This record gives sequence, C-alpha cells and structure tokens, in this order.
Amino acid sequence: MNICEQCGYHLKISSSERIEVLIDPGTWDPMDEDMVSLDPIGFHSEEEPYKDRIDSYQKNTGLTEAVQTGIGQLNGIPIAIGVMDFQFMGGSMGSAVGEKITRLIEYATDQFLPLIIVCASGGARMQEGRKKNI
Repeated sequence: MNICEQCGYHLKISSSERIEVLIDPGTWDPMDEDMVSLDPIGFHSEEEPYKDRIDSYQKNTGLTEAVQTGIGQLNGIPIAIGVMDFQFMGGSMGSAVGEKITRLIEYATDQFLPLIIVCASGGARMQEGRKKNI
C-alpha cells in the first residue's frame, strides 16, 4: 500500500503505479502519449538548456510529460482520468500538460464520462511563459 510500516508515512507513487491501482486491469487506453512541451521562447537556464532538462526527465521517468491521460474502467465503470507525476519536473504544468488535460476534459464531456484528475503538482512551469532578462 506504499505506506511505511514503521512510521505510517505515505511513500512516493508514480503515475503509472497510480493508474495500475485505480484502473481495472486491461482497460487502460492512454491518450496523447506523444505530446511534449516545446521551448517557444528559447529558455536557457545557467545550468542547462530547457530541452536537455525535458529530455532528462523523459529518460528517467519513461514519460513524455508530467501527466498521463486516458480512459479506462474503475470497478467496471468507464471513466476518463488524468494522473500527474511529481517525478517529472515536480509535476509542473507546462503547455503540453495543459493541452492534455484540456483534451481529456473535452473528451469526457463529449462522451458523457465521469472525469477524475489526480493532481500531484508543484505548480506551473514558468520557464515556458517568460524569457530570462539578459
């Protein structure tokens, strides 16, 4: 159950593990798996270029972005679900995350599906929205 037996502390859980726990086996159908954030303003920190940071998180987590979206069944009930992953840049919300969640909401609305969003986010990915002063 991802709880420390000694102290009762809840341990980290990835979005994939959360989906596995919530969604009935064999019913997960992901949406927009290939959607990734771009770097439209050419943001570069002093440490490393933005694209290199994204590539590193993709490699380390196996995800393309900080949220997984899709449809599946929960106790036999069809649902739309989005699950954020804190291990991908603190679950920060970049342009692709926002677009994936918007598409999921629109799909759930069009299909009259219940919608569940599991938030595990540290906030917005600010470097996609403004350029560093030089």
